[in-house]
Amino acid sequence: MRVTLIAKTEANYFAMMEATDHEYDPSGFDEGDGFRNLDITNDCDSVPVFGGRNCYQSWGKPNPATATEMGYLKNILSHEHYSVLEHSSATFYVTGVSRNLTHELIRHRHLSYSELSQRYVDMENARIVIPPALRQEHGGEVMGPLPWGAVRDYEATVRRLMAQGLKRKQAREAARYILPGGTETRIVVTGNMRAWRDSIYKRFNVSADAEIREFGGSLLTQLKEIAPGCFQDMDNTEPFGGK
Repeated sequence: MRVTLIAKTEANYFAMMEATDHEYDPSGFDEGDGFRNLDITNDCDSVPVFGGRNCYQSWGKPNPATATEMGYLKNILSHEHYSVLEHSSATFYVTGVSRNLTHELIRHRHLSYSELSQRYVDMENARIVIPPALRQEHGGEVMGPLPWGAVRDYEATVRRLMAQGLKRKQAREAARYILPGGTETRIVVTGNMRAWRDSIYKRFNVSADAEIREFGGSLLTQLKEIAPGCFQDMDNTEPFGGK
């Protein structure tokens, strides 16, 4: 499984200051040389904070408890005012996961998806994803060749249907029904931070499927790096739902 962050929200701090007549002053940002201390200010946290402060025009940060991004977002999370988290997003390219996993993932309606098409892509050389419970007997491997029977039947079905006059896409469209649910797929997934929090809470969970639980843990680890304030209350070391 490979979960790669390929895009995230980028804040324009000069524009944010100019739009508020310089009442907004992001921590660690110097207007003179543009230096920004990333340990203090994170784009994916800054935009939700800006949205929240706009509601009350609280640009001056009078309360020490909420003066920093971490402190402000801690207060937001404690009051469950999650709507401001929708102002920042992250996009991941995910490979080495099964169609079983993506069938569960797409139940999260507030995420956006672009998945590999088995109608267009030749699946003769596709791989099978080994679920965690079976990895020990497969020597720890997480990927392997598709079962020979499935490959043989897929290839034979494509050839037979094309010989009958079907176009290649139509032949693959029908032949893909032979492939197992563990067949590897690749998917691009985008979500705002509120949507990511909701999906991770359900999928990085002791009651979730083992493969998607690994996926949820990888997502949370990376999201905590780019948006530590938005995910400060979510522990990525243990799945949710435990004792």
